[in-house]
Amino acid sequence: MKYDKPPLSIEQQVDLLISRGMVIQDRARAARYLAHLNYYRLRAYWLTFEDAVGTNNHHFRPGIDFQDVLSLYIFDRKLRLLVLEAIERVEVSVRARFAYVLGTRYGSHSYLDKSYFADSSVHGLCLENLREEFDRSRETFIQHYKDKYDDPEMPPIWAACEIMSFGQLSKWFQNLRQRRDRQEIASAFRLNESVLGSFLHHLTHVRNLAAHHCRVWNRRLTFTMKIPVGPQEVAACFHSSADRNIYNTLVMLGYLLKIMSPGTTWPRRIVQLIEEYPLVNPTNMGFPTAWREMAIWRDHS
Repeated sequence: MKYDKPPLSIEQQVDLLISRGMVIQDRARAARYLAHLNYYRLRAYWLTFEDAVGTNNHHFRPGIDFQDVLSLYIFDRKLRLLVLEAIERVEVSVRARFAYVLGTRYGSHSYLDKSYFADSSVHGLCLENLREEFDRSRETFIQHYKDKYDDPEMPPIWAACEIMSFGQLSKWFQNLRQRRDRQEIASAFRLNESVLGSFLHHLTHVRNLAAHHCRVWNRRLTFTMKIPVGPQEVAACFHSSADRNIYNTLVMLGYLLKIMSPGTTWPRRIVQLIEEYPLVNPTNMGFPTAWREMAIWRDHS
């Protein structure tokens, strides 16, 4: 089928929503949001309000207000910011642990030696990517290395890991030849190395979504994560039958933040955000029915 729908002006977009049954009490306000947020960005949030009987013409259930759509959008934006905050903490911590374990165990430039990695071709690609980051980096510590040293060409691992992207860090970790090295890194988080590796891969996808302002509420995630069997107090909080929703990601982030910073308020802020927006149904994010009774949320309610 050839796409032949003409573009609509902002005013025509408002008229279309009204014709489909959406309540718009302030046309100017609705037009301003549509102009700055894009009709199709907001469409992902009003789909949940469409009448199942009238899905062919996208008619809305009676009483659905434009403000309801905005509430979902604003909730999702705040959730993305909380997710990005947590991912930043996890990324920085894993970088530090990766550099510490390899540096103290094998030396300052051990990452240059392919013998410490399982797949030499993957190691080569990772090293090529890192060298590109090194060449274009304007970080003070990188510039200092360039000015003072030329052998080896690349900086020590504790500096190199700071210019790896999160996706690259995940690949470096998973390509380590020795399981004991991966486990030594994961032990700081009281996790099995396979669980940490799986989560880092999963988190790369989630980070890209959040950083590019994509919806994380009510989304089916492409990459799942391996659910840990321990520690028991956190393992019991996961929802295995909702493995493509954001809920399990939030549980793991909350757990890791508690390891890194026992006084963290992050889980409490997740609970408060959900309470702030009663229109949001937590089950759309994979939350189990009795989620408030689970330790990671109950202790921070």
